[in-house]
Amino acid sequence: MHRQLLIKKILRYTRNLLILFFTSTLLTVIIYRFMPVYITPLMVIRGVQQIISGDKPTWKHTWVSFDKISPSLPMAVIASEDNRFVEHNGFDFKEIEKAIKENEKRKRKRGASTISQQTAKNVFLWPQSSWVRKGLEVYFTFLIETFWSKERIMTVYLNSIEMGKGIYGAQATAKYKFNTTAAKLTKGQCALIAATLPNPIRFDSAHPSSYILKRQKQILRLMNLVPKFPPVEKEKKVSKPQKKKKR
Repeated sequence: MHRQLLIKKILRYTRNLLILFFTSTLLTVIIYRFMPVYITPLMVIRGVQQIISGDKPTWKHTWVSFDKISPSLPMAVIASEDNRFVEHNGFDFKEIEKAIKENEKRKRKRGASTISQQTAKNVFLWPQSSWVRKGLEVYFTFLIETFWSKERIMTVYLNSIEMGKGIYGAQATAKYKFNTTAAKLTKGQCALIAATLPNPIRFDSAHPSSYILKRQKQILRLMNLVPKFPPVEKEKKVSKPQKKKKR
């Protein structure tokens, strides 16, 4: 009898935790659909790591709206990180299949995370890879693809992604790397930023290595091939029915 009561309590407690988790995460995603994201778990983690290592915490981040970001930057990250961003619903199954086949022959594994998945990870989760984080990443990716537009996902991505040591987002990167604003970033500078994204701590867009310069050229070429973002809606020409002349 006592054992049955204990099981019921555990089940009730688990149910309440799950309800709280789903309600709070759903509410947070809906709020971030409209509100700027000023702080992410990664920013906090990096700050703590800097304190532990004895460094002064560096946290450079300024939120800007999508229209205050150079149109070349979303094109550059799409060309570099996620060619089918406009087409997929958060998961690029073609790229996942390709990565699985390539990883069978490669020692250094490569991922196939989309911009939507990276946004979910950057805003809601932690950087260290694990099956738990991957599962939560899938969950949050589904939520943002459901409740946010592609433009909103891109806006949050470009404002929250790590682009250097203690530097987050397009505006801070433009200021501290190129002495300009996010709106005035050139096509070449945008390609350099995108080239460093796989490892922005190791690579510096302001002082690019020969490898980054090579990647920049590849990205500039791909920027001319990927679909324009945001997509240009074709104007539907509505032909007015001609009135029949009365005889």
